[in-house]
Amino acid sequence: MSGGVGGGSLGAGLPYHKFVSFALEETRLRTTLTPHPSQEKFKSIKPNDDNTVFNALSFSAPKIRLLRSLTIEKKNSFQVLDFAAFSEPEYDLPIFCANVFTTPTQSIVVLDLNPLYDTTVHKDYKDKYYRSIMPLVHKYNELLPWGGKITSESLKFFSPIVIWTIFESTEHNHHVWLELMDQAIKENNKATVARNQEEQHKYLTWRAEKDPGYPLLKKLIGESCAEDLVMEFLFEGVNTLGTKSFLDYFPEYARDDGSVSKKRSMIGKSFETRPWDTNGEFIGDAEAQ
Repeated sequence: MSGGVGGGSLGAGLPYHKFVSFALEETRLRTTLTPHPSQEKFKSIKPNDDNTVFNALSFSAPKIRLLRSLTIEKKNSFQVLDFAAFSEPEYDLPIFCANVFTTPTQSIVVLDLNPLYDTTVHKDYKDKYYRSIMPLVHKYNELLPWGGKITSESLKFFSPIVIWTIFESTEHNHHVWLELMDQAIKENNKATVARNQEEQHKYLTWRAEKDPGYPLLKKLIGESCAEDLVMEFLFEGVNTLGTKSFLDYFPEYARDDGSVSKKRSMIGKSFETRPWDTNGEFIGDAEAQ
């Protein structure tokens, strides 16, 4: 997958700030971006060593509650991209997500329009946002094979078009998300807006608790700064969009002492191959291990 506007695809050897610049340029063609309050606090993160560079940017717009990016580069070691866009609760838009971790030998990529509502349960939501873009999966499935096991708990936050692979990513899905944003109609029903907000809060709560990058952040900038970055920047809204805790949403992770289990999966199922067919229908029950 590739987009126009001077970006190229993400992969080993390409600085991720080029992808971020492309995404921001494309977004500014469609809406007005305003610096988000979180940007001021986190734009000058100081890592523990001189060989690592952090770059954090965050914005909001009329339909976008938060658009943020974090890039990390450690010289001759690794690069990280964590880019996401969250709509205002008046819109039930999927959450654009681009996560890439690159070493000199490979890139691990997750690129998706994360569904606000579980597409295995809410068929109307799946049809609304994914039916028309399922051809993306057909086009790139062979080029970007499934990257390995994903737990059933994590899978509910992925869409049928997710790219989870070892090596390459692209700007193309961000363009798709912008198209959806342009077409999105503001929801005026207060109950629906509240439900959208709770579903986004549920997503943020899961990601903040189970973020696989947290140990690396803690090593690079210390535990206190890492926790602030996760709660107030990467998943900003977890403390403001709702009051439910992780265990309120996911009680199966409760330990006897009331703490949260650190296990990645409580169900024990994982998927080694893409668990959706070419029409986006979930077929994972037959594939789970």
